[in-house]
Amino acid sequence: MPEKSCCAPQSGRAVEPTAVAPITVSARTGPQPGMVTIPAGPFRMGGADPDGFHEDGEGPVRLVTLKAFQLDATAVTNRRFGQFVKATGYMTDAEKFGWSYVFYAAVHPAARGAVRPGSVGGAPWWLAVSGAQWRQPEGPGSTIDTRAEHPVVHVSHNDALAYALWAGKRLPTEAEWEKAARGGLDQARYAWGNELHPQGKHRCNIWQGEFPKINTAADGYLTTAPVKTYPPNGFGLYNMSGNCWEWCADVWSAEHHVPETPHTRIDPTGPAAGALRVIRGGSYLCHDSYCTRYRVAARTANSSDSSTAHMGFRCAADL
Repeated sequence: MPEKSCCAPQSGRAVEPTAVAPITVSARTGPQPGMVTIPAGPFRMGGADPDGFHEDGEGPVRLVTLKAFQLDATAVTNRRFGQFVKATGYMTDAEKFGWSYVFYAAVHPAARGAVRPGSVGGAPWWLAVSGAQWRQPEGPGSTIDTRAEHPVVHVSHNDALAYALWAGKRLPTEAEWEKAARGGLDQARYAWGNELHPQGKHRCNIWQGEFPKINTAADGYLTTAPVKTYPPNGFGLYNMSGNCWEWCADVWSAEHHVPETPHTRIDPTGPAAGALRVIRGGSYLCHDSYCTRYRVAARTANSSDSSTAHMGFRCAADL
C-alpha cells in the first residue's frame, strides 16, 4: 500500500495478517431507528477520476450488485458511544495504549507537554499525544462536553466492531458504504453531485485554505462538525464526505476486484486476510492540494488498532 500518513497515520502496532471471520448476520433484523434502508440492486462502483489515486484500486468502474441493507443515517456520535461505554465499561485502544494522534494545530494548550517524541514520516503535522482519546479529542484539557452530536473519533477498527456488536449491528462492507454514499447517483464525483460547492454552498467539512498552515474554516469548522451539519444525500445519509473517516468491514487490497469474479461483483466482502482495514469518506483535513479522498470513489486504509482525531464509523444492519 502506498504511503498515506497524511490521511490516516498508523499506530505502529499493526499485527501480522490474520484470517478474517465471515461477515455474520446482525443480532437484530428488520428496520431500526436512526437507520436508512438502501435498496437492493446493482450500482457502478469505483471511479476513473483524472486526479484520483489509481494505485489505491479506485478503478476500474465495475457493476456490483448488493442485497438491501440498512445504514446509520449519521456517523456514531459521542453521545451514542458514551451510552455504549456506560453500559459495558468498554475501554478503547487509545485508552489502553495511552495515546492517539492529534493534528498539530488542534492540540489543546494544556496538552502541549503531553506530545510524545517523534513524528509521522512525510506528515509532521500528526502528533502522538499522551491522553488523547475519544473523551479528550485534542488531548488532556479538551472535552466533548459541547460535542455530544459530533462523530466519535479516536476509535480503532477494533473499537468500532465492539460498538457494533453491542448495538446488534455490524460495520458496512466497502461496497455497501460506497453504494450508500452515492445516494442513488451514478458515478457522481461527490455524494451530492459533481460540483464541490453547488450554488456556492459548502456540502461537506474539509480543509479550507492552505494545508497544513492555514484553515480559514470557511465551511464553519476547524475540526469535526455535528453529524447533521450539511444536507443529506439522496438516500438521506449525512456527511458521507469529509468530517471523519469511516471504518469499513473489508480488509484492504488494491487488486482484490481485478479481474472481476462473482465474489467481487455480488455482495463483495473483500479479501480473506490482511493487516489493514478499509476507511472511506475523507475528513476535515482533506484538501485538494494533496488529497481528494473525499470523493465517493476514493479509498484508503489503516491498521485495526490505529486511532486518530479524524477517524470514526457508522454501522450497517441486515434486513
